[in-house]
Amino acid sequence: MPKQVEHIHWPDAPDVWMPYAPAIKVTGGTTVYCAGVTAAPVYHSHPHIPEEFANMPTDMEGQARATLENLKKGLSAVGATFDDIVTADRFLTDMEQQDILNKVWLEYFGDSKPATTTVQIVRLATDPRCMLEINAIAVID
Repeated sequence: MPKQVEHIHWPDAPDVWMPYAPAIKVTGGTTVYCAGVTAAPVYHSHPHIPEEFANMPTDMEGQARATLENLKKGLSAVGATFDDIVTADRFLTDMEQQDILNKVWLEYFGDSKPATTTVQIVRLATDPRCMLEINAIAVID
């Protein structure tokens, strides 16, 4: 059965722009689970070597772009795009930066609006300079 994605909105939903859909219904297709990515290089040493992350952007806009580019590479590896993402979790170290993230998010997702969860956390595991991590689930085919 070919993939069918339906964005579900409440019957009484106001007409406002949001970067997500409250619910997504998917039938058919193949599910792809994308690990969390940050602005850091996806392929790096373990244990971590801080110098490997020295070229990361230092502001939310730059980190959002680098993070979404890393996610894009993972999606591309399985023949997916941002249009195929049905849900994503966004972890920020400063919730005051969410509007900046949403501006960049719109550039990458356009009218695609996955179900999302956004939370503020104290620190990300990759490097203390990371401000954002995103993981996602996509459905392809």
